[in-house]
Amino acid sequence: MQLSRALRLQAPHIVSFTGAGGKTTAMFQLAHEYPQAIVTATTHLGAWQTSFSDHHLIAAKLSDLEEIPAPGVTLVTGGIEGDRTKPVNQEVLNWLREESKKLHIPLLIESDGSRQKSLKAPANHEPPIPEFAETAIAVAGLSVFGKPLTNDHVHRAEIFSELSGLQINQPITADAITRMLAHPQGGLKNIPPTARRIALLNQADTPELQSIGGGMAHKLLDHFDSIVIGALKKNNLQTFEHTAGIILAAGKSTRYGAPKQLLDWKGKPFVRQVAETALQAGLWPVVVVTGSHAAEVESCLKDLPVKVIHNPNYQQGQSTSVQAGLNALQPPPPYSGTSPKSAKNALPDLRNPTSGFGGGRVGAAVFLLADQPQIPVEVIRALVDSHAQEMQSILAPLVLEDRRANPVLFDRDTFPDLLQLTGDIGGRAIFSKYKVEYIPWHDDILLLDVDKPEDYQRLVENEKL
Repeated sequence: MQLSRALRLQAPHIVSFTGAGGKTTAMFQLAHEYPQAIVTATTHLGAWQTSFSDHHLIAAKLSDLEEIPAPGVTLVTGGIEGDRTKPVNQEVLNWLREESKKLHIPLLIESDGSRQKSLKAPANHEPPIPEFAETAIAVAGLSVFGKPLTNDHVHRAEIFSELSGLQINQPITADAITRMLAHPQGGLKNIPPTARRIALLNQADTPELQSIGGGMAHKLLDHFDSIVIGALKKNNLQTFEHTAGIILAAGKSTRYGAPKQLLDWKGKPFVRQVAETALQAGLWPVVVVTGSHAAEVESCLKDLPVKVIHNPNYQQGQSTSVQAGLNALQPPPPYSGTSPKSAKNALPDLRNPTSGFGGGRVGAAVFLLADQPQIPVEVIRALVDSHAQEMQSILAPLVLEDRRANPVLFDRDTFPDLLQLTGDIGGRAIFSKYKVEYIPWHDDILLLDVDKPEDYQRLVENEKL
C-alpha cells in the first residue's frame, strides 16, 4: 500500500512531520508518490538529504524564489551552513503555501529535528509546526523498543522520561512511547486544532514489532485520527482507524409476522446478540438504527455502550436506515487543548472510551443485520484486519468460493454515495461504482437469514448441530 493511501492523502494537502525515526524518509517517500510536490523545512535538514529531491532551491529570502520547477519533487530550504541546511523563514513559507494552493500540489514540511535518533521528545521551542498545516504526522521509530532510555537512543531522553513516566536507563516500553505520543507536550504538541492527527509508527519490520504497534494503535486512536504502522523502507504499511458498526434493526418483519429483532437467540434477543458481537469484535462506535418496535428494541440495549438512533422514515426503505446510521457518525469538533499553554502536567489517560460517540474519527463501517445473530466475531475481525492492510473500498466475505455474504465493510470513501441512496435498497446499489473485494470464508452459516418462521427454525437447528 502506498504511503499516500495509508495516510488518506490522495488530494493535495499541507502536511507537517514531527518526531523521530523516519520523518524525512516518510516526507520524501510521500512526495515522490505525486507528479509534483513541494518539500521544505522549518528546522534543519542534513545537507546530504537534499539529494532526495529532484530540484533544490535555496531561498534565504523571498526574492530568491521565482517559480516551482515541474515535474518532480522540489526541496526549498534556507542556505547551507556546514553539513546542514537552514530552515526557511516565515515569508518564504507563506509563499510556498500560496504556490502549492495555486498549483494544486502538496506542500510537505519537516517541522522537527531528532539528531538521527528513533525517538524524541520536544524541547520548549519545538516543534515549529506551521499554523496552517492541514495534517500533522507524529513519527516514532519502534526499533529502540526494549533498549535503555538514554540519549544514545532517544533525543532529549530526560524530557521523554518526564512525559512518559519511564525512568532513565529503564527499557523503552510500548506504553512509554504511547504516553509520550499522546501527551499534550509530546507528540500532540503545537498541532493546529483543525489539523488531522496521524501517528506513524515506523521501523516495525518484524512480526513482533508490528504486533506491538497494533496494541499501541488501539490506545492512540483516542488521540489521533489514524495510526499507520510498518516499515517505510519496505513499503509494508497498515492503517488503524476506528471502524464503526451499524446495525440495521428498523424493519417491520412483514413476511415473518413478528418483530425479528426480538426473536430469541440463546436466551437473548437477536438485536442484543448482534450488538454484543459488534462490541466484542472491537467495532466503535456501534450504532443501532431502529424503526418498527423501536421502544422494545431499545429496551434490549439499555446497558450496552451503543448509540440507538430512531429512523422515523424506516417505512421508506432500507436506504433511510443506512443514512441514519452514517449520519450518527458525523465527525466531532476539532481537537483542542494541544498547545503548550493548555497542556496538563499529568500523564495522558490512555483508557478506552466508555461514553460519547465520535471520540475517534471513523475510517470504515461494518453493516450488520439484526436478523443474523449467528455472525461470528471472527469474520468481523477478519474484515477489519484486511481493511487495515489494504484499505479496500468495499469488503465482504465470500463463502464457498462463489457466494457473497454479510456483513459488509464500507470504507469512508464510499459514505457520500451511500448517503445518496433512495428507496428500499442498501449498500449493494453502489457495488458497480467501487471495486468490491472479498475475504474467503468457509462457513456457510453467514448465508442464513430469517425472513419466515421456517428460516428461524432452520437457523436454530443449524446451531444445535
